[in-house]
Amino acid sequence: NHSDMEDLRKKAKEATESGQYNKVMVITDGVFSMDGDIAKLPEIVEIAKEFDLITYVDDAHGSGVTGKGKGTVKHFGLEKEIDFQIGTLSKAIGVVGGYVAGKKDLIDWLKVRSRPFLFSTALPPGDVAAITAAVQMIIDSTELHDKLWENGDYLKSGLSKLGFNIGDSETPITPCIIGDEKLTQQFSKRLFEEGVYAKSIVFPTVPKGTGRVRNMPTAAHTKEMLDEAIATYEKVGKELGVIK
Repeated sequence: NHSDMEDLRKKAKEATESGQYNKVMVITDGVFSMDGDIAKLPEIVEIAKEFDLITYVDDAHGSGVTGKGKGTVKHFGLEKEIDFQIGTLSKAIGVVGGYVAGKKDLIDWLKVRSRPFLFSTALPPGDVAAITAAVQMIIDSTELHDKLWENGDYLKSGLSKLGFNIGDSETPITPCIIGDEKLTQQFSKRLFEEGVYAKSIVFPTVPKGTGRVRNMPTAAHTKEMLDEAIATYEKVGKELGVIK
């Protein structure tokens, strides 16, 4: 169950005591992409130690965003406790591809045993240069990171004041929860017609009845752009009866 540590402990106990497995792994997102909440990594690590689990964090939505840009594992100071950290290079990094971070022995093992690595074509040199430059920017300065969070907070505040349900996001990911699937899709379509591109997310990607339009501000957005988006949300929200 989502972020339910008692359930995780129960499942870990059942799996490790069943005798069916040589090794058990716990896999989690760092930042959950649909609600914007953050994994309870300290508690997960505690349970992993208790039951000798391998820990694996998919930080696709945390890399460049949490931990002052260094990711969710760094955010909690757990770099020495997590076995695998993987992520994409196509979101905050802005290029293409992905990465796996871990201990040297683990990386060496993946290089000789991982079929997707062995049978994939390497990234073009131009992409690698762009990725390296982007990572260096994250290391050298928090300016873009700070602007991203400022914009995320501004958008959340604006939508919340209008009466929209933005859930319990802890990151710049800003879901606007509409509920009904058809209404959610209609809402997204009307936003687009008014000049705001924000995609609808409906069942089965999210539970039935929790359809939402997911917003992801960036450091490149200006306050004027965000104000325009908020004003459009107000217009469409009132038109479709989502807000009063």
